[in-house]
Amino acid sequence: MGQYRVKKLNKPIDARITVPGSKSITNRALFISAFCDGKSLLKNVLFSDDTVAFIDSLEKLGIKTLIRGNTVSVNGTGGMIPKDHASINVESAGTAARFLTAALGLSHGTYMINASDQMKKRPMKPLFDALSHMGSFIEYTEAEDHLPVYIGAGDSLHSEVCVDSDISTQFLSALLLSAPLVTDKTGRDMVIHVEGTRAEGAYVRMTREVMKSFGVEVKAEQGGFRIPKGERYIPGEYNIEPDVSAACYFYAAAAVSGGRVTVEGVKKDSLQGDIRFLDVLERMGCSYEETGCGILLKGPEGGELSGIDVDMRDFSDQTMTLAAIAPFCSSPVTIRNVGHIRKQESDRISAICTELSKLGIKTEEYEDGLKIYPGEVSPGIVETYNDHRIAMAFSLTGLMAGGIVIDNYECCSKTFGDYFNVLENIYQNG
Repeated sequence: MGQYRVKKLNKPIDARITVPGSKSITNRALFISAFCDGKSLLKNVLFSDDTVAFIDSLEKLGIKTLIRGNTVSVNGTGGMIPKDHASINVESAGTAARFLTAALGLSHGTYMINASDQMKKRPMKPLFDALSHMGSFIEYTEAEDHLPVYIGAGDSLHSEVCVDSDISTQFLSALLLSAPLVTDKTGRDMVIHVEGTRAEGAYVRMTREVMKSFGVEVKAEQGGFRIPKGERYIPGEYNIEPDVSAACYFYAAAAVSGGRVTVEGVKKDSLQGDIRFLDVLERMGCSYEETGCGILLKGPEGGELSGIDVDMRDFSDQTMTLAAIAPFCSSPVTIRNVGHIRKQESDRISAICTELSKLGIKTEEYEDGLKIYPGEVSPGIVETYNDHRIAMAFSLTGLMAGGIVIDNYECCSKTFGDYFNVLENIYQNG
């Protein structure tokens, strides 16, 4: 594990940035393409630890892919898993873990799903409960309700199920994505009842939109969703949006430095919920506009941002980004309704408060959020907890304060392995 010493900026950022394709959309498109009736071509695919784990898992299940540059062609199997018995390892990829678990739990075979130690700790119970109700058999090989497991479909499948979305909407997305497999086997509509408050979250909307692009329409109903029988994924060519989550680190850097950044290809009508972070930055004193190249964001002159009190439930990946620049605001920053991020790659609320406190910044930690006060940042080493978003976010603190070292910075390879190289290039302009 290496350390990265962040260089302090000596002038506002002025840069044009290219970021890789969206991880969330890449893995949804990979899943759907695998079960299309024919070959699909995915363009601007993200290649990171998570997406490589997804592609490797598809290959081990007998689903053929071909990689050329940043494009992937996938030979869809029409809803079938070619191998009746296989073992896959989803590593630390939450989307691969949830999406492929659902597909394999609804397929007639026996499959072993393994994962990294980090992923083994992450919650799976709502999905396992839903799959068990539908007729899946699940055998835990270590901790109950966690990976690794042996899984497959029983003698018959039920096409109506209830799932809790509060811990993670990935459980709901997994069932939505797998619905055409169920309707094909049962000859009945699939009905998903949703418990919790996140049934209409940004990632669920993204799932529905990507499914629609491949020919499957999800119908919203009171308390849930219905996928009509006869719906099948149609192969085609699909272009993956730039990763807005990745773009936001550079937008935040422009905001806090009083500079300007254009991220190529980012549009206001993005499928990704993190696009709302631009509105947060606007409320804090920035301005942004869509250009022919992408969205351009300008920070306030002098980089003095106003504090804010904001509900980030629907774009919680940016909690770390906002927290990292909060010490440089003119008043406190309060982030609410993000309790679910305690059960992601790390307990992210605790991690943020711990690391900012080590750097001399006063914080208040709540069960579902936190408050960060302005202050002078002291030099120090930031522990990343093997969490890519902690690593990338705290680099922003270092841009303004200096003396910040990111420990185990390589963990950003989970989603954006080239992040710190891009940051190095920015120094040449800022």
